[in-house]
Amino acid sequence: MRTRTGSRHADAAPSPLCPSSPLRPLSSLRPLRPLRPLRAARTLALLLAAWPALAGAMEPLDDRTLSSVRGGDGVSFDLSGFSIAGNARVTYTTASGSSVYIDNLAASRSDSAVPFSDPYKLDIVAGAPGLADVINVAFPLNANAEQRWQFAYDWGVTANGVASANGTIALSDLVVSGGGLQFSTPQAGDGVAFGAALRLDIGQLAFQPNGRDNPAAQMVVSGVHVGGVDANGNFNGTPWALAAIASQPGVINAVTDESGARLHIGIDWPDARYGSGVAPAGGIAIDKVAFTAPGQATVDLGASRIGSIQIQYLDIKFKN
Repeated sequence: MRTRTGSRHADAAPSPLCPSSPLRPLSSLRPLRPLRPLRAARTLALLLAAWPALAGAMEPLDDRTLSSVRGGDGVSFDLSGFSIAGNARVTYTTASGSSVYIDNLAASRSDSAVPFSDPYKLDIVAGAPGLADVINVAFPLNANAEQRWQFAYDWGVTANGVASANGTIALSDLVVSGGGLQFSTPQAGDGVAFGAALRLDIGQLAFQPNGRDNPAAQMVVSGVHVGGVDANGNFNGTPWALAAIASQPGVINAVTDESGARLHIGIDWPDARYGSGVAPAGGIAIDKVAFTAPGQATVDLGASRIGSIQIQYLDIKFKN
């Protein structure tokens, strides 16, 4: 687009935007007049006069009524094209001085051709009767397995004066289909209550003692499948509910016993007040476990499957 500025002669052609009016010289244009004080005062007076009518449409809310207000929408977010790599190290050290670390994390995700077509969803929803509200994170349905994750990290252990670098754990083609996480306040005590449902398939999980750059010697677990099962132990295409925020809640907190404070992770017994009273069943299947080494024949241990698993109760306390 081209623009021109300047004046036209009296015999100039009319303006193409307004044929009846020729373009006027810039020098003939007058600036806008400022708003007069009297006019501004009248405008303010009209607004003040209308304010009681607007305020009359508002109603005060007490705490009980305000707590019942619910929003209609949550937050959706996508990780399309996500990729991260770096040499940061995360170390967990016990009171005795032993430690375990992971570093050199690399992660990436492949996606469908339509970004944001299957996002993660974050909502705050009402809890079961008598229980607190719940933060609900729903994973993408990923029905066509187009979202695939790749992970790799190095790890090592230091204990009894010996520092051991244990190589790389590499995970390829991780597909998560549905399920999600829930967080709330526990029904009793302190900490964080959680729920978790999972359906996943892993193309390959490799343990590489010589590092990711030398995978000739490794243990490879191929075709890992985790999900809900029916009464016959067959996968039914649903996530496996490892914990449910009301009917079988998990908890993360600190507990104190004779040895001091400890990190505690647990899953409670099924609660018939908020569900069937029966722990959900899940299954785990592995297509192949194999070992490879340079100059050696591959050792194939074949497949493995657990048709039906139920977590009735879980209680894990980390040692100081």
